[in-house]
Amino acid sequence: MGPVAVALGIVLGISGAGAGGVTAAHAAPDAVPGAPPRTGAAPGPAAPRPVCTAEDPRAAELSGLVAEGPPGAGPVRYRAIVDGGGTGEVLTLDPVTCAVTEIRDTGVRVTDVEDLGATPDGTLWLADIGDNRGDRGTVRLVELPVSGPARAHDLVYPDGPRDAEAILLADDGTPLIVAKTTGAAGVYRPAGPLDGGATPVTLDRVGEVVLPYSATSGGPLGATGTRTVTGGAVGPPGADGGRVAALRTYTDAWVFPLRPPPDGRVSADALVEALRAAPLPVPLPDEAQGEAVALDGRGTLHSGSEARGLSPAGVRAVPGVATAATAAAAPVVAQPAEVPRTGSFPPWLPAVAGAGVLGVLLLAGIGAMVLHGRRRS
Repeated sequence: MGPVAVALGIVLGISGAGAGGVTAAHAAPDAVPGAPPRTGAAPGPAAPRPVCTAEDPRAAELSGLVAEGPPGAGPVRYRAIVDGGGTGEVLTLDPVTCAVTEIRDTGVRVTDVEDLGATPDGTLWLADIGDNRGDRGTVRLVELPVSGPARAHDLVYPDGPRDAEAILLADDGTPLIVAKTTGAAGVYRPAGPLDGGATPVTLDRVGEVVLPYSATSGGPLGATGTRTVTGGAVGPPGADGGRVAALRTYTDAWVFPLRPPPDGRVSADALVEALRAAPLPVPLPDEAQGEAVALDGRGTLHSGSEARGLSPAGVRAVPGVATAATAAAAPVVAQPAEVPRTGSFPPWLPAVAGAGVLGVLLLAGIGAMVLHGRRRS
């Protein structure tokens, strides 16, 4: 076999592997053609550090998290929901010990609350969007203001029931729901205003997110769990490093820089646009069942895991995520509105992977030629 044949054999072995996106998943987003040049290396995210362990059994199934605090500072409290089904309660957790300090009941009937978000005015949004059996005719969002009663908003998908565990909230309270799908995860937005009326509001499918496989360990589903979206968060105004949005899987967070208008308010359109670009990967290794994610005023990402087996629930933090994501911001790359029929890779992945494959091809070819020359000498 000649040098070129050796190199091609290596390349085909990589591209044909089921986890072909592993390397690209952790490649710098500016590897995408057209990214602006850098004057120096952008700082990457730090490793997760433990914050606290949730010893209270009421917080054992931690599924949604909000980090409340002033701009430019860390959280003064966590707001949290648990994945137990049927509970419309919001827990307040101490940000140092994870102790439950308060419980607020929304008084709203729910089925399977899976995520929690907040708008800049302090309103909390409970996402009753879980549907493991795929048989719910409607899903529900519960709007919980700082004071006063909660309001329920019922929604219906345009393309049939589906399971979901992640929401992203625009500053005006417009939600985006991201389906819990391995591969092309649909992104849904209400077609009209949420008024708490008796008639469910139809959701529009406004895009999709395709995450590659990751080599990060952890979670209950193995390689499949590295692409399964389990939570979402939007950074608060005034955060160090700028505003970002995050989607997480069982093993990683994927952070998307936001481009708000001059007034700094993040709209639903801005969120949809951000999800079309290449995100910054933030590994969250060895979480038993990671489903919660939050962003604070320092640009720190907070990751929460449910208890599973001998592993307790708890929270970890990754400092500097917003700064790293905005420094490595890639250009917007359009994603299709429909699920790809021939694959489920992000549109920016072939370009990133192609650069890596070309490098492997060149190195392998050179190595083979050197070896061939030595054998002849």
